[in-house]
Amino acid sequence: MDFTIPVEKSVQKDTTKRTFDLEKIRSDFPILERKVNGKQLIYLDNAATTQKPDVVIESIKHYYTFENANIHRGLHFLSELATESYETSRLKIKEFINAMSAAEIVFLRGATEAINLVAHSMCRGNFFDDGDEIIISEMEHHANIVPWQMLCERRNVKLKVVPIDDNGDLIFEEFEKLLNPKTKLVSITHTSNSLGTVNPIKEIIDLAHKNGVPVLVDGAQAVQHGKIDVQELDCDFFVFSGHKLYGPTGTGILYGKADLLNKMPPYQGGGDMIREVTFEKTTFNDIPNKFEAGTPNIAGSIGLGVAVKYLNSFDINDIISHEVNLLNYATKKLLEIDGLKIIGTAKNKSAVISFVVDGVHPYDIGTMLDTQGIAIRTGHHCTQPIMRRYNLPATARISFGIYNTIQEVDYLIEALNKILKMIR
Repeated sequence: MDFTIPVEKSVQKDTTKRTFDLEKIRSDFPILERKVNGKQLIYLDNAATTQKPDVVIESIKHYYTFENANIHRGLHFLSELATESYETSRLKIKEFINAMSAAEIVFLRGATEAINLVAHSMCRGNFFDDGDEIIISEMEHHANIVPWQMLCERRNVKLKVVPIDDNGDLIFEEFEKLLNPKTKLVSITHTSNSLGTVNPIKEIIDLAHKNGVPVLVDGAQAVQHGKIDVQELDCDFFVFSGHKLYGPTGTGILYGKADLLNKMPPYQGGGDMIREVTFEKTTFNDIPNKFEAGTPNIAGSIGLGVAVKYLNSFDINDIISHEVNLLNYATKKLLEIDGLKIIGTAKNKSAVISFVVDGVHPYDIGTMLDTQGIAIRTGHHCTQPIMRRYNLPATARISFGIYNTIQEVDYLIEALNKILKMIR
């Protein structure tokens, strides 16, 4: 028995919004109560992964306690219950990004797997000829570089890179110059994970489409910070990870326009992605099942739907305003520190600040802040080309989430000043 996704069904929307009460929000995240090295945890590594609210944690426990069964073809009670929860989560995500159909939502392990799926499927399909080109940007995460390099090696395709300026802004004129009849795909980040740059993604998509070129958007650093409407953007693919969206690790989404997904061959073979198997030939299932081989992360996907519902319980403008205030305040305070330089000063930025301090290695900053209970990220942030662009081995990075506070920024600045005084 094949399970058909209820494409026309909609999850019931709750139009009421929670008041943006920061103290109440923080109480939703149990890990914020813990101490690290005897200090109250201050978590400023949200671009790497966000913490999880109680409702997400409890949804995973609930599934394993009351619904645990495999999905789609089981006729027994638990299987039907698990299937309904899993597919309801798909519908929540469809509405979260305003996809046209739930069939355009593919559950995966994260944005990385989603990009790999598109790259491998396009490589196997008839999407590229020798000498064709793919455009990415200089600010891409490795996950949006390496899969395309692998495709280029297999199909004799060339990778073209849009440069950025010293502020970390995409040089749009250079993007225009790179577009040509050989361009077959643009794959670009919505928001840089190391610079915080928010790209003019709608303008990029519109220009690419004028040239007949489809666009994949890496939205891993965008969906948690603002409203995403894939129909309004008119992107051909949009990918994101659940764990950066207050959801479980090992979850992610590939949105793809149905006509493209239908043309693409499967990424993996196995159970659930087939219609009929004989030793002579296999026929494949409809989308999105065609791309979901094997038993998925059922509990995680259900938890991702709950995370989306949690985030949707707030007015997105309240979240944006809160994070912009944190970004502006922290930027001002950091620039008051002697010898500190912020890497990435784009005109349009998300709640991410990378910085270096004269004469001090970022690893030393991160290690010593950890002794004060402050979690930040240090390193190349899976963006080594950016580090080479600025001639840096690494940066220290702070990144904000829905639960961070001005008081935490003040504590960070105080601790940072003490550390630098001691080192110097």
